[in-house]
This record gives sequence, C-alpha cells and structure tokens, in this order.
Amino acid sequence: MHDVRTATAPSMSRLAAASLAGTAIEFYDFFVYGTAAALVLGPLFFPTFSPVAGTLAAFATFGVGFVARPLGSVLFGHLGDRRGRRPVLVLSLLLTGASTVAVGCVPSYGAIGVAAPVLLLVLRFLQGLGLGGEWGGAVLLTAEHAPPARRALWSSFPQVGPAVGFVLANGVMLALSAALSEAQFAHWGWRVPFWAAGALALAGLWLRSSLTESPRFLELDDLARVPLAEVVRHHGRLVLLTAGALAAGYAVFYAVTTWSLSYATERLGVSRTVMLTCVMAAVVVKGALTPLMALLGDRFGRRPMCLAGCAGCALWMLPMVALLATGEPLLMFLGILGALLAFITMFAVIAAYLPELYEARVRCTGAAVGYNLGGVLGGALTPIVATTLAAHGGRVPWGVGLYLTGISLLSLGCFALLPETRPVPVPAVEPVTG
Repeated sequence: MHDVRTATAPSMSRLAAASLAGTAIEFYDFFVYGTAAALVLGPLFFPTFSPVAGTLAAFATFGVGFVARPLGSVLFGHLGDRRGRRPVLVLSLLLTGASTVAVGCVPSYGAIGVAAPVLLLVLRFLQGLGLGGEWGGAVLLTAEHAPPARRALWSSFPQVGPAVGFVLANGVMLALSAALSEAQFAHWGWRVPFWAAGALALAGLWLRSSLTESPRFLELDDLARVPLAEVVRHHGRLVLLTAGALAAGYAVFYAVTTWSLSYATERLGVSRTVMLTCVMAAVVVKGALTPLMALLGDRFGRRPMCLAGCAGCALWMLPMVALLATGEPLLMFLGILGALLAFITMFAVIAAYLPELYEARVRCTGAAVGYNLGGVLGGALTPIVATTLAAHGGRVPWGVGLYLTGISLLSLGCFALLPETRPVPVPAVEPVTG
C-alpha cells in the first residue's frame, strides 16, 4: 500500500483553484473552436459550399472533437487508473494546448486547398483526445481529496472551469470582432484566440506542478490491469445509463452556446457582438451559481438535482426557441439563461455523482467514458441537427425545441434508473455513562 497524504482545508482550496484553472484553459481551447465554427470557419475552409452547407461542414469538424473525447477518456483513463490521476492533468493539457495553437496556424482553403479542412479535422480530433482525459483527471483529483460531506461542493469547481473558458474564448472573439473590420477578422483576427492558448497552457502547467496525487488512488494496492475491460465487463449498463443521462446537458449547452450564434447572426440578422454578449452574460450567471447548486446536491442528494435539471430542460426548450426567434437581446438572454440554469442544476453535481458510481480501481476510466459518451450523444450532433432543422423551418425553429425536449426526456429516464450516491452522515455515538 502507498503512503497516504491527507489534504488540509488550505490544500483543498489550492487543489480546487488549480483544477478550475486547468479545466478553464482546456475548455477555452475547445470553445474557441466552436465559436469560430459558428462565425467564420465555413467560408474560409469550405468556400465551395453554400452558406448553410459551409456552416454544417464547420460544425461537422466541431463534432469530431466530441467523437475523439471518449477515445481520450479511454487512453487517459487507463493512465489515471494505472499510474495516478495527476499525470493525466499534465499530459492532457499539453495535448489540447498544442493542437489548439496549431489550429490558428492552418492556412485557409484558398492557400492550400483541400489540405486545409483535413488539417483542421486532425487537430480538432487531437483537441478532443486531450479534453477527454482532462475532465476525468481534474474531477477525480478533486473529488478523491474532498471530505464526503462537501464532495459535491469541492468537485463543482472544475465544473466552473467550462464557464470561465467559454467567457474567455468568446470575450476574446468579441473584442476582436468589435475592434477589427470584417475583412481583418476573417483574414487573421480569428486566429489570435488560438495562438493565445499556448500562453494559457503554460500557465496551467505551472499551476498544476505542485498538486499531490489522490489519496484514494494511493490507498489502492490492487490496480486494474486493463481498466476498460473491467468497465465493459462489470459496469457496461452503468456507462450506457450515464451517457444517456448526460446527453441532455450537452445538447442544451451546445445548442445555446454554439448553434444559437449561427442561427441568430445568419437567420435573424442579429449582430455578432450582440449575440456573443447575450450568451456570455448567461454563462457568467451559470458559472456563478454552480457552487450553490453543488451545495444543494450535498444537502439533498445528487439524483434529485439531476432529475430536477432534466425536467427543467424538457419544459424550457420550446419557450427558449420562441424567445430566441424574437431577435430581441433581452428576450434572447432570458431564453438562454433559463436553459443554462436547468443545465447547471444537474451538471453542478455530476463531478461528485459519476465518481461515486464507480469503484476506485476503474473510476478514472468509467466516469470519464460515461461523461464523454454523453458528449457524443448530445454535443456532437446537436449543432448539425439544429442547423438543419432551423434551415427547413419557419422563423421560430420549433423543430429544434422538440429535438431538445426529446433528448431531455430521454436523459430524465436514464437518471431515474440510476441510484443515489450521496454519502450518508455517520451519526455521533453517545458516550456510555453509568
């Protein structure tokens, strides 16, 4: 058995901060591609397509990142279950950061022809591999250090990272689109956020250099030889249920943060600056409320929060698309905000819920594979399906609302089949007197 080092409260604070910063940087890399796909990649890399087809092709390369994420979770999950959670954090950050910088260096179709979208596809795949490993490592290192009574709270800080990464990515895009002309932005401005990923990755590596290994991993003296084989053999049903349960969260999040950008700018004529501002403001509120929702998960349980969030998504999707279709900034903001509040009601507790569902020896693989398969089901196809449905509908994209409602109901059924995992407090033993 390994020597076990326990975490004091200050070290938990440092651990949470480092995990949050790391996930923020990696999701910055992932989101900046999604924003670019919605705004500029279609004409630059698929110029022979119609505007709608070009956007669909750009979203297809966006979806490749989701397909790669389960593969990354298998690769890095094996490393995390065999060698520890900490190495996963370093290697996944290096891979995602390097591939993101490289995206910013790819010449357009006009310069190198078909090689341009091919390179884009390969680099997007590498981004997805890195992000597939990042979530499992960051969440497990935090969850396995955290005291059981506050596990959802501490584990929620890596879940704040995606909101921070999204705001960073879109904030840079917003500043550039406001400062540059359309021609300058299309020529070189969109590349700047990708180049900035290099500096962010170096900062993340510095923050993570002092992290200690998970005490739960150090306690293990019987490591899984092939973690994926054990997960498939003993936890296959659980992986499928968690993937189905998480699909709604991914679908809703990427509908409002990626598809809505192209829909509002191309179909409704809303300016890019206005739409980015609406989405960013809603994501800021979502990020700020994440720890509060996690506290409720520690108080009332993981499963009730997930069921409530899924139900909220199912009820809100049709009102959301109706509000988006108005083209009015305040109403669009309210539609997006309602969707993200329902989303974070369930995803704030997922970082504690998924690790608790799996035994420690295969936890890095099982939790990460389930989480990232949910991304394939809900995130990879949603921008493509939503763009297609909106293109063949009227001004109000009711088909998109029905599609998202259906996924939410599917996830609700999967959550209903999962058990509760919140640790039960051990009652204090009264001293015996006599």
